[in-house]
Amino acid sequence: MDVMGDKATLFETGRFVQPSSREDTETPDETGEIADEAAEELRQRLAAEAGDVEAMSVLGAMLLRRGDLDGAEPHLRAATAAGDRAAANNLGVLLHQRGYADEAAGWWRIAAVAGSTAAAHALGRHHRERGDEPAAEYWLRQSAEQGHTLGAYALADLLEHRGDAGAEQWMRVAAERGHREAAYRLARSLDRNAAREADGDNGVQVPEEAEQWYRQAAARGHRRAALHLGTILERRGELKEAGRWYLTSAKDGEARAACALGFLLRDAGDTENAAVWWLRAAQDGDGNAANALGALHAERGETQTAERWYRAAMDAGDVNGAYNLGLLCAEQGRTPQAEQWYRRAAYAGHREAANALAILLLRGGDETGAEPWFSKAAEAGSVDAAFNLGILHAGRGEEQAALRWYERAAAAGHTEAALQVGMARLRDGDEQEAERHLRCAAGGGSAEAAYRLATVLDARRPPEPAHELGEPVHRRSECEEWYERAADQGHRRAQVRVGMLAAARGDVVEAARWYREAAEAGSRNGAFNLGLLLAREGSEPEAAVWWKRAADAGHGRAALRLALVYARRGELAEGQRWADRAVSLGPASVAERAERLRDALRQELSA
Repeated sequence: MDVMGDKATLFETGRFVQPSSREDTETPDETGEIADEAAEELRQRLAAEAGDVEAMSVLGAMLLRRGDLDGAEPHLRAATAAGDRAAANNLGVLLHQRGYADEAAGWWRIAAVAGSTAAAHALGRHHRERGDEPAAEYWLRQSAEQGHTLGAYALADLLEHRGDAGAEQWMRVAAERGHREAAYRLARSLDRNAAREADGDNGVQVPEEAEQWYRQAAARGHRRAALHLGTILERRGELKEAGRWYLTSAKDGEARAACALGFLLRDAGDTENAAVWWLRAAQDGDGNAANALGALHAERGETQTAERWYRAAMDAGDVNGAYNLGLLCAEQGRTPQAEQWYRRAAYAGHREAANALAILLLRGGDETGAEPWFSKAAEAGSVDAAFNLGILHAGRGEEQAALRWYERAAAAGHTEAALQVGMARLRDGDEQEAERHLRCAAGGGSAEAAYRLATVLDARRPPEPAHELGEPVHRRSECEEWYERAADQGHRRAQVRVGMLAAARGDVVEAARWYREAAEAGSRNGAFNLGLLLAREGSEPEAAVWWKRAADAGHGRAALRLALVYARRGELAEGQRWADRAVSLGPASVAERAERLRDALRQELSA
């Protein structure tokens, strides 16, 4: 009879019974089930009328399940009076549904004392709702220790609320018995514990046991567990299975899963279906999905629709909506509106909005107003804001303050900040620390850092060893690799230096290629060196073209070379003009030679 009492309880509550709902049209299988139930009810009713206590209890439970409280009550009371504990439990359920909680508790107590685990569970929940936690724990523990799954879960929930270490043990018991919410909460607990032990490291792996419990809960239809499982699999790169769990969760109404599924589809290139899921999630109040829809429409140039979705994101409580509205207005040149939205997001704690607001104010000439927002963003963890503060202090000549902010940004991986720290350490003579930062910046893609790192390594490079027959032996060094990396990124001085190294090892074609690339990008040294190379190869007219370009850009030696070229051609006046130019450009050694040449040409012209 205990079994019948336990079966007459609500799914996952163990206390309330709800009437089953059926559509007007039923399938043949459902019709057959109804006929079977009707036959069983008739059989039990006949037995109950004949005085069968067990039949009274079963009939009462059947009517209670169907929602026929008036029909169930006399049968349950009769069975209870005859000592049926399952009927006492179900009578408590019925009375609770009628609103007689205290009377219901009395019958649950009778059933629980008689050994009904379902009644003990219901009684424990009753006491917890009344605030009597000691009594609640006593009865829930009675239920749990006798094998009642819902009792184990309710006990775990109570203990967890109190911060009791025994909560996990009972949550595990409920999960092992198939309780899906217990499995989910156990997984979350294990997940959080692992994150705490990792001290906030975002790259921490979800424990294998937690994943197993997520999977068990998800398989039983827990939509949030399916969402978390999808997230775990996506991080691991198992996108196909992640998508399946996101889809399962999204179909069950989990907006965050629908949003995540949208991003997964977008990354796979399916923006149309991504938009469908984002729309579904956004309509269910997911701000992240609304932002994604806004960004999608903004990319298509549909700014009004984008703005509408960004506003929807704000209405959903997502501060990114205000920030994105600021970006949208800034792109359209609507500066006052951009400032308004940036301020709204920044006041709500959005660090990138605070940085963007500071940049907007700085561009408008309001340095005083910009600095506090840079500071607020930087203190909140914005790497760009820390770098911008460094620029702000450097512009005022406050080198130490600038360096502190550069170092903070560099420590967080900001490439340009690492370059600035490296250059500052070079000025201070701390070559070892400079090299460390320059390597970080160069590794992050900074061409200037790669060039400066190469110059540091170049200065240490020992002379090339001689071949045993007296010819130099070239070995490719690390500094050449960094020069070439900078040169490949378009760094003009690096290109000139790579050209010089190629020329030194006799590779004229390679040297000319790099000199030409640098010269065409505006490097006067590249143009001068290319001229020298061409002149040595017997192409002095073409060399003069490149020297003229270099001289026009302020290269004194190129001007002197041009003066000599014109002097040899007999174009003395032109030679004198370029000699004058070389004297004015310098440096001193060039100016001295150019002055002597100019005087000789003047004498020749006056003779």
